[in-house]
Amino acid sequence: MARREGPDSIWDAEEGSVPLVELTIGDLVDRAAMLYGDAPALVYDDAALGVELELTFLEARAEARRVAKGLLALGIERGEHVAVWAPNLPEWVLLELSLGMIGAVLVAVNPLFRAAELRYVVEQGDVSTLFLWPGGGDRAPLAALEALPPGLLRRKPILLRGTADGVAAAQQPRPGQVGTFAELVDAGSIVTDRDLDRRQAAVKPADAAQIQYTSGTTGFPKGAVLSHRSIINNARLVAARAGIGPGDRYITAMPFFHTGGCVIGVLLSFHQGATLYPLIGFDAAKYLRVIANHRATVSCAVPAMLSAILNHPSFTSGAVDASSLRLAMVGGAPVPVALMEEVKRRIGSDIVIVFGQTEASPIVTQTLIDDDFERKSATVGLPLPFTDVRIARPGSLDPVPVGERGELVARGFGVMCGYYKMPERTAEAIVDGWLRTGDLATMDARGYVNIVGRLKDMVIRGGENLFPVEIESVIAGHPAVAEVAVVGVPDERMGEELCAAVRLRPGAALDAETLRAWCIEQMSRQKVPRDIRFVDGYPMTPSGKIKKFELRMRLIDELGLRHLLDIRTA
Repeated sequence: MARREGPDSIWDAEEGSVPLVELTIGDLVDRAAMLYGDAPALVYDDAALGVELELTFLEARAEARRVAKGLLALGIERGEHVAVWAPNLPEWVLLELSLGMIGAVLVAVNPLFRAAELRYVVEQGDVSTLFLWPGGGDRAPLAALEALPPGLLRRKPILLRGTADGVAAAQQPRPGQVGTFAELVDAGSIVTDRDLDRRQAAVKPADAAQIQYTSGTTGFPKGAVLSHRSIINNARLVAARAGIGPGDRYITAMPFFHTGGCVIGVLLSFHQGATLYPLIGFDAAKYLRVIANHRATVSCAVPAMLSAILNHPSFTSGAVDASSLRLAMVGGAPVPVALMEEVKRRIGSDIVIVFGQTEASPIVTQTLIDDDFERKSATVGLPLPFTDVRIARPGSLDPVPVGERGELVARGFGVMCGYYKMPERTAEAIVDGWLRTGDLATMDARGYVNIVGRLKDMVIRGGENLFPVEIESVIAGHPAVAEVAVVGVPDERMGEELCAAVRLRPGAALDAETLRAWCIEQMSRQKVPRDIRFVDGYPMTPSGKIKKFELRMRLIDELGLRHLLDIRTA
């Protein structure tokens, strides 16, 4: 393919059969309406939450234009930062499209954020306007809103659902201090089509479209600035490689505040003419019901979601039929071989593995449809077209030999513009155009990449570098194991030791010594976790990833090792 000749782990960008395009989000919406017209674009089917909706591509464009006019009537300027703090509601999609139309920058806010986190994003991100959903009886969003200093937001916050009176009934803020989405749309009636067209024409593909805040596991969250050009091309290249197109019915519970939802979900579907079936939040029963009732053909999920689906009683009992699913895109966390095999065997779905990070808009590598199952199970595929990749010696851009571990660095259209108002962090992350991902990886002779860990997740036991991803992959192969997470815990003699948190399959029985003996047969002894704890679940992010830092601290407390941590970090 395009791995450079020679001994080093270097992949030179290919042009590929699908060229890059110069589109804005507004252009994308217009194009979708013209090409796909009356085909269904967006379908919500959640009567329990009162969210039922079906829009064609023409209708979605019309609704997005109505919202865009409301934003113009509100005075939103090109380049202004507007935050959306809500789960996967239909209004989220319309705001993503309409803010892109008028050249405003969408600041995506995790709906689980509380007061201090919200204030940080509003202040650091220079947010002028906040759209929010008060939630199903949860006072926390309103309490966080009330805690913002007066005047921090230039404009009053706007409720995505409900009325100002309803908010007032829950105490503050009072009517007049908040607006509603319906009021915003109504106000747009004074804005003409010509006004909107003029604004949309001024937006350029290289303009910032979104600010996506990273998880902030070390220090404060960083706002990755992504352009129209980077996210639209990333979505379309992923779709082209996966073979997703018109007529596909695409189900996702990936959160919209994450690029896995708003880019490899919303923008992908609008570019390809696929019908998007978003879930407000992940629920295995609802996920299966939508697949069965709407004959979904494509899904996007993280491994924990797939595991929950495969083990849900409605699936194991045969009560729902998921056989329409022909393709499952999986990423966001290491994918155990055993899980891939189970998806193929029990659902019949083909598998596409994707790997990336927010700063790359987000996908960097992806497996091919015609890759054999072994390769799909063992790698995260080849770099996307127009993307240079190399495996470099940590701390440099010098490539390592093929097969050797190093840091994955990438260069191309998908690299973020930078971290908002963090020039020093940006300079650390992007060196001579190369994005330093912080992921440890290898590249084989054909250019396929395998992720072996994170630089910061690496466990140093007695001076030896151990990689949790490699160990997790082995433990996940035990027939009784449903899921596993391996972390490092402090040890007085070795510095760090390995601890595995294991979740068993329903009805399975296994003890620590039996699993440890099995591990000894599968891998060298220094990689066998000293401590094995059985758990019912893990602390999770809204995007379905295990919060390893939180899990580590929980295990340290359970093992009575906090005093060693205090000594080591003093």
